[in-house]
Amino acid sequence: MHRICRVAAFAAIFLLAGGFGFVPAHAQEPVTIGLVVPLSPPGDPTAGQLIRRGAELALDYYNGKGGVLGGRKLQLSVQDSQGRPEGGVAAYRRVVGEDKAVAVTGFFHSSVNIAANEVAKSMGVPTIGTQTSAADITAKHYEVAFRTHLIDPLRVAAWLEFMQKKGFKRVSMVAETSDYGVGLITETDRQIKEKKLPIELQTLTFDRTSTDLTPQLLQVKAFKPDLLVNVGVGAPMDLMIEQAATLAITPAVPMLVSYDAPIRPQFWQLHPNTGDKLYFIAYYSPKQTLSEIGTWFTKAYEEKYKESPVYSSLNGFGDVAIVAQAVEQAKSTDPKAIIQSLENGKFAFWSSGDVTFPNADGVFWHNFSPPVLILQFQRPGQDWKEAEVAYESGK
Repeated sequence: MHRICRVAAFAAIFLLAGGFGFVPAHAQEPVTIGLVVPLSPPGDPTAGQLIRRGAELALDYYNGKGGVLGGRKLQLSVQDSQGRPEGGVAAYRRVVGEDKAVAVTGFFHSSVNIAANEVAKSMGVPTIGTQTSAADITAKHYEVAFRTHLIDPLRVAAWLEFMQKKGFKRVSMVAETSDYGVGLITETDRQIKEKKLPIELQTLTFDRTSTDLTPQLLQVKAFKPDLLVNVGVGAPMDLMIEQAATLAITPAVPMLVSYDAPIRPQFWQLHPNTGDKLYFIAYYSPKQTLSEIGTWFTKAYEEKYKESPVYSSLNGFGDVAIVAQAVEQAKSTDPKAIIQSLENGKFAFWSSGDVTFPNADGVFWHNFSPPVLILQFQRPGQDWKEAEVAYESGK
């Protein structure tokens, strides 16, 4: 009788487990990756949506290949940082504490990434900055902090070389009072003094929620610069382009936008008459060689959205791809194991060549930087891929 009961019990367990194909329940649970992006003001919601597009296609790529760790699907926990440090902290806590994310990426605003890293240091789940450039994101050498974006010292070095090449000797910088804006002012001033460059720098700041930059721009006009550097992000960047034209500063004084917003599809809708001859930073050239997964992504993106992907989407895809590979290489979803994998591994990215995160000195700790370019539109409505290359790092 006892033998019959034992056999029956075994049979029941056998059937519930799916026969000899029994797999522990957790093995089929999805692996969650946190995506903290700005989806509403005062952040840059366009950037957030572009990064999200890339991240979602990374899920399609890996889940289409069977997922990770022998069949576990990847999923995103998407949270809106609103571009605010406190919003980023709350979002990080939510994706890690409630949704059990194994890594958190998508960061666009430097101040958000810096604030989240302070929490990550104690919670132990790694972050990857997708489009954040402030030095402190990696300069503090936190075990949990990684980045795949241009760092501010390299951005500043690039535009100072560009200024020297163009003979710009009087430069106005109008910057938001964020870690990004203040950091760029500080780094530009430092490098000018360190390199003893013949550049007179005027620096002006504004609150990122400002809806009128006339007071700052009138000071720029009085200064009579050779170049105006626009260090606004999102709406303030657009506002500065329009108000500088209204005040007849541009196009007589050329403007340099500090990041790649002008490559976005809606740029010419916002600035049909004021974007011509604008200089802007870019991190990707259409002539650049793509990796195998980068080629797959570009084709999938164009099929889905009927337009070419821009850098934000490429990096959103690339960072989720890195997390997926780190999980596979670690053979674990334990954050400590993933951190070790990130530090020691090599990862396929959207661009050619492997991504690594060395324990390097200073801001280069856990950092992978793309090339930096300065492009200039030559006519209204011009496709950014046809813009003139005014500067390219390493050339």
